[in-house]
Amino acid sequence: MLPWSRSTESAGAIGSRVGESGDSGILEDERGSAALEFILVGMLLLVPLVYLIVALGLIQEQSLGAQAGARHIARALATSEDADAARGSADRILRAVVDEYALEADAVEVSLDCLPAGTACPEAGATLVVTVSTRVTLPLVPPVLGLDRVASIPIEAAAVQKVSRFWEAE
Repeated sequence: MLPWSRSTESAGAIGSRVGESGDSGILEDERGSAALEFILVGMLLLVPLVYLIVALGLIQEQSLGAQAGARHIARALATSEDADAARGSADRILRAVVDEYALEADAVEVSLDCLPAGTACPEAGATLVVTVSTRVTLPLVPPVLGLDRVASIPIEAAAVQKVSRFWEAE
């Protein structure tokens, strides 16, 4: 009897019983299935994990792009010399951010609000609130029956910047 076994049979008797019946037994039928099970379960767990990592990477990239766009546009509007220069620099910055962060140009929306409410925007001494909105379409979602619109995540970023009280509007 083996010290860790509770059986009263010896190790030799157990080994001789497996081969006595003539069939290969349970032990030989399971040979090689562990590798197959490992590969199958590994693939079933690995594919969703890779998809999740790719999707989160796209969402992070788009949110960083929206935040950078809002921040840089607000700063450009607040530090421009006049309204025409502010509009031109905001357009250039938006194009650069869309290219840099691979944003969909059609999905990007920019809104500008000034505080206190009712003032012309931008105006000397006002506080600018620039909001950039976009949508992230999840990877591998087909554009069939509008699934790409349903499986998209909205992203919005806002930035606040104070306009100099010496700013001149034309």
